[in-house]
Amino acid sequence: MKFLFINVVSGIKSTGRICSDLADKLIEQGHDVRIAYGRGEVPIEYKDISYRIGFDLDVYTHVFKSRIFDASGFGSKFVTLRFIDRIKDYDPDVIHLHNIHGYYINIKVLFDYLKISGKKIIWTLHDCWSFTGHTAYCDSINCTRWVDGCYNCPLLNEYPKSCIDRSNQNWNKKKSIFINTPNLTIVTPSLWLKNMVKKSYLKDYRTIVINNGINTNIFKKSDSEFREEYKLENEIILLGVATAWDKNKGLLDYYELADKLDSNFKIVLVGLSEEQCNNLPSNIIGIKKTDTVGELAKIYSEADLLLNLSYCENYPTVNIESMACGTPVLTYKTGGSPEIIEKYGGIIVDKFDIDSVINEVKALGGKHIELNFDRQENDIKYMIKNYMMLYEEG
Repeated sequence: MKFLFINVVSGIKSTGRICSDLADKLIEQGHDVRIAYGRGEVPIEYKDISYRIGFDLDVYTHVFKSRIFDASGFGSKFVTLRFIDRIKDYDPDVIHLHNIHGYYINIKVLFDYLKISGKKIIWTLHDCWSFTGHTAYCDSINCTRWVDGCYNCPLLNEYPKSCIDRSNQNWNKKKSIFINTPNLTIVTPSLWLKNMVKKSYLKDYRTIVINNGINTNIFKKSDSEFREEYKLENEIILLGVATAWDKNKGLLDYYELADKLDSNFKIVLVGLSEEQCNNLPSNIIGIKKTDTVGELAKIYSEADLLLNLSYCENYPTVNIESMACGTPVLTYKTGGSPEIIEKYGGIIVDKFDIDSVINEVKALGGKHIELNFDRQENDIKYMIKNYMMLYEEG
């Protein structure tokens, strides 16, 4: 069989790695796979199976159109038409969509083709962009305007940024584009996002939950000299991990927390930019993106508690990675993040409630939280197995 994945990136970041992990398994089974992507560098091992839909100038033009006219998803018409020709030449049996936002593809051109293609279509949603008139992160402020039709979007200054508000027009356009696509199944990594989908104009599609997974051969309790290297031998380490840090990841909440905690607690943030590291408060240790996931596993293993203070989450792999390394998690009650904690143990507090975070951290005081973590259920192999069953249906 032939498989085509479409995603903003290939082989990197969480969604790109999901695509490449699935591609590896399919190729191992003798299938033909291509990954069509829009941006970013592709690891050398996936260059032969990856196809870039557009080019840098087209992305910049799409960004400009989005910023001025609130038109994310409605640029890149020419490159998408050319891409449709490539799809027809390749003639895949299964088309698996992931993030189709990110300034690289025209959603109308894409879905006009998908509706008449006769192909089996799977669409994994990693955020809320598919059913809102603007934002990917409506949960950051608990916005529900998307249920009946967006208007006066309060998140215009967030991705995808725009100078004007066309959220109502976009909501109606996206609804007409996305509904009534034959042979389409929606996958969500969390029950929370499935429930959101079932309140949206996508509600009539079959929607199933396949949780994200990790490589538990890498993410496991590991010995390291991390504490010695950063002189934290006698400190209680509160860890934060992100691919990119901004206010929606709760960065300012970590700053506030550091100011209010006793000196025996030390906050360590991993994944910061060089500029962010240079401007950190003195009571926070900043680490740029780690070179390998093995190095990250060692940092998880040395921490006493992972803090996930993000304002919007789907089914965060950082929670799973931390637990796999034996380190419990304290998370805000946001998106699908609590689902992992409810299964295996940890701490859940209300979003923005720094006082409760402080109370829980102080009460813990470095004491161990018992976890009931299931390594097999959270391994990437389990996620891949569930996708394989979906591919093989009918």
